[in-house]
Amino acid sequence: MSHREDTPAGELAETGSAPTDRIDRELSQLAFNRRVLAQAEDSAVPLLERLRYLCIVSSNLDEFFEVRIASLLARDRIDARAANSLASSARFEEAYAVSHDLVERQYAILNQEILPELSRNGIHLLRNQDRNDAQRAWVKAYFDREVRPLLTPIGLDPAHPFPQVINKSLNFIVQLSGKDAFGRGNAIAIVKAPRVLPRVIRLPDHLSDTGGVSFCLLSSVIHAHVEDLFTDREVLAYSQFRVTRDSDLWVDEEDVKDLRQALQSELQTRHFGFAVRLEVAKNCPGALADFLLDQFSIPRARLYAVDGPVNMNRLMALVDAVDQPALRFSPFTPGYPAGLHHVDLYAVLRQRDLLLHHPYQSFLPVVEFIRSAAMDPNVVAIKQTIYRTGMNSVLMESLILAAQHGKEVTVIVELMARFDEEANINWAERLERAGAQVVYGVVGLKTHAKLALVIRREEGRLRLYAHMGTGNYHPSTTKLYTDFGLLTADAELSAEVNEIFIHLTSLTKPRQLKHLWLAPFDLQSQLLGAIAREAAIARSGRRGHIIAKMNALVDDAVIQALYAASNDGVKIELIVRGACTLRPGVPGLSENIRVRSIIGRFLEHSRIFYFRNDRAHNVYLSSADWMNRNLLRRIEVAFPVRDVKLKRRVLQEGLEPYLRDNNNAWELGADGAYRRRRPRKGQAPFCAQQYLMQKLGGNT
Repeated sequence: MSHREDTPAGELAETGSAPTDRIDRELSQLAFNRRVLAQAEDSAVPLLERLRYLCIVSSNLDEFFEVRIASLLARDRIDARAANSLASSARFEEAYAVSHDLVERQYAILNQEILPELSRNGIHLLRNQDRNDAQRAWVKAYFDREVRPLLTPIGLDPAHPFPQVINKSLNFIVQLSGKDAFGRGNAIAIVKAPRVLPRVIRLPDHLSDTGGVSFCLLSSVIHAHVEDLFTDREVLAYSQFRVTRDSDLWVDEEDVKDLRQALQSELQTRHFGFAVRLEVAKNCPGALADFLLDQFSIPRARLYAVDGPVNMNRLMALVDAVDQPALRFSPFTPGYPAGLHHVDLYAVLRQRDLLLHHPYQSFLPVVEFIRSAAMDPNVVAIKQTIYRTGMNSVLMESLILAAQHGKEVTVIVELMARFDEEANINWAERLERAGAQVVYGVVGLKTHAKLALVIRREEGRLRLYAHMGTGNYHPSTTKLYTDFGLLTADAELSAEVNEIFIHLTSLTKPRQLKHLWLAPFDLQSQLLGAIAREAAIARSGRRGHIIAKMNALVDDAVIQALYAASNDGVKIELIVRGACTLRPGVPGLSENIRVRSIIGRFLEHSRIFYFRNDRAHNVYLSSADWMNRNLLRRIEVAFPVRDVKLKRRVLQEGLEPYLRDNNNAWELGADGAYRRRRPRKGQAPFCAQQYLMQKLGGNT
């Protein structure tokens, strides 16, 4: 690893008038991406996985600009005269500076480390000057056959205005000499790369001089033959470019009759939101870059001149195309819980709760929970929330089948799940056609809770079975994200799950819930109460202890409560994967608070809240991060793990290994910088994810 233990992963110092007891949220989010980038720098990580991490950083930065930065800039656009304009503030200038450094390091790793190493392993990404004569001839034929017919160069003049450029699409700006066919001197042309063309192209193996496999990028193919598009005119300069736009969807939910129809209309405009970032090639002439900046009304601070493809995320196709297992993480097979093979799942749940820890344990029991319910003649109703489920889902197909078989199927589909809106609209339409009752949650609040309920007639009465989870009902992410799920026939918990479904469909006030914490009603207040209880215990001289794991911590009320508890002597250990605005380890403020982040093979996604509570050891799992939006502007649920053995499992699998990790852990200091943890002298290395793979996986 190129970073020593004491190397900061991006400075997060406060600037301007921001409170000194907080870390800037945008800088904290960028620091998370710096930690992800460190995985690409790590020579111990398999080579293709290092390239995958580079692509993940690229994708994360896209979302950072098109959602987070865009939303803050949009706030400025509403009141351009605001005295505290974010766009011109020092904190934004620092965020842009940090993001520029991050992007420069990203491309340096690609060009100086990853691509040379790939080449040494027989995987070649060829630019035009790298290709031999036979390869150039093949690329020329490919261009003429597959690419040129789809290109429509636009020479700019009053009759040919600057074309609409789609969000994150590949485009080229070309400067031409001479005059056009009509004797006019229009000097600029725009070429848009069709989205139907692959961005990574594999060349025939027999054309290689060096063996192995060779690829080239579509941008390289067009660069090599851009002059073929402009007969009798000389190309003086050109550059690829890419524009990132505001991608948040907005509909006036109070003023529409059908949210789905309104959202379908809004999706058509997502690609053309206001521009927030411009990426060009490193060798793009300044005059062309200035022309584009002016065209898109983007300030120079958000211009990125990159030494490689303007969309590095497209290299994910190369990662997926190469068949070299030695350059990837070793295959992992999730474990299947003992005693669940070929058994009646409902009979098992009547005896005990079932805790599943993904991706170390298979998601198949959850799939079987819904699939068997669809076919079971004793099941009369199924209810489920859907936030993200993907384009292909066995779970969704099972719900459709259940509805077709006449069961009462109710699905809360969150249409506003960012970047999954289209997939969710499609599922909603199919479910309705099958006869399911589909609702879209609550106007103005995203339904982010992960709940499923099966109602079964047994011995003349109805019995309820529930699944509650920290992650989405998504077949792909359950293999990549760490999450917990609880399957239960607990009568009290299942009844409260049903009350939440009734609340979401009827919009009536939910009954008082004894066990589940429900946002936006009482989840935040319950959290604050649990924190205050630990503080009171510590003030009385007894031991107060909080351990919590989540994706982000930015809620001011929770942070203030944690600071107060720290000052009362509560030991607080936080595992926060991404943005964290709490500043730990500050004397007199947070000296009893420790914050760490784990970045590894799997995306840490589970939310776990532990309160010692005078040895009651309260353990909650949740869909909610400690963010204002989750606690007050979403439908979220936190649910208790009541079984003593399962509580112990959550602690031993979900928290304790992550507090021991000295391989993938980063500690957040009082100065706001993250530092990589490494084994101390004489200390054995310990990786939480590797430990859990060995403990729970099916490979062993």
